[in-house]
Amino acid sequence: MNLKEEIIKLKNELDVTLVAHFYQRDEVFELADITGDSLELAKKVMLTDSKYVVFCGVGFMGESVKVMSPEKRVLMPKIACCAMARMIDVGYYEENLKKINEAGISNDEILPITYINSSAAVKAKVGQMGGMVCTSSNAYKIIEKGLKSGKKIFFVPDRCLGQNFAKSLNLKSAIVGDGSDLKEADIICYNGFCSVHQQFSVEDIEFYRERFPDILIAVHPECDPSVCDAADFVGSTSQLITYIKELDPEQKIAVGTEFNMVSRLRDKNTYILSSTKPECPTMNETTLQDVYNTLKSIKDDKISKETEIFVSEDTAKWAKVALERMFEV
Repeated sequence: MNLKEEIIKLKNELDVTLVAHFYQRDEVFELADITGDSLELAKKVMLTDSKYVVFCGVGFMGESVKVMSPEKRVLMPKIACCAMARMIDVGYYEENLKKINEAGISNDEILPITYINSSAAVKAKVGQMGGMVCTSSNAYKIIEKGLKSGKKIFFVPDRCLGQNFAKSLNLKSAIVGDGSDLKEADIICYNGFCSVHQQFSVEDIEFYRERFPDILIAVHPECDPSVCDAADFVGSTSQLITYIKELDPEQKIAVGTEFNMVSRLRDKNTYILSSTKPECPTMNETTLQDVYNTLKSIKDDKISKETEIFVSEDTAKWAKVALERMFEV
């Protein structure tokens, strides 16, 4: 059986949209009807008329689609788990708030902002506290709007993103639990991180600059602040794609983000900013067989609860509030 041909055939037969994040395997990515980063995908899916969405990505992304398009049945061939998103849950969120309170900062003095890489339950908690969601591409605008409230920003779950944006805005940041003075900080960061983007180092940058003196370095803001400080360009997934594609084809560039995305950007003069393969293990869980099985389950009316995304009514209500506040900025 030719899986690609069978998937295309099922897509044409069914009332379905196949969606894939930039970090997916090439063979899955190339069959998708809609591709993009997590925010783009949630927005684009809202505009489709399909009854079914088959989402190839990680769990929090499927939840965001379900929250914004509750009328659709959202299926994931693999409900893979983003490691960063798993670093925070409602319990850890409230535990960190308690530590902030113990530092002499009340909840009334805090505006929470969650990176989109978080569960619907965490987004709902943020929404209930008057906060909102951000992505790596719009975090500047979201944080600037948040600061107008006169409150301190509690940024979850990625400490690197919070630190990098604080530095770029000439603000002070601190990490909960690392001994720093939270009262002195404008942005208080939860101590989470992306394991893939922690693979890139200043030593990697020095290696490439020594080998190719004119090389450019472009990285994602989930990288450590020291790496972002040493780079020529820092941007979200979509911003990195635009920046790199607009370069002269002869310009060499080393890129600090997920392997699958970088490998399909240009045919030459593009390098991975790491001595190891920075591949997101959970994004690579979804296979063509998984996609085929999910589409076949729709056709046979035998959808498994293990592949369908469900979000409780109350969680969806407040998570949507937090997401819509982002869209308004």
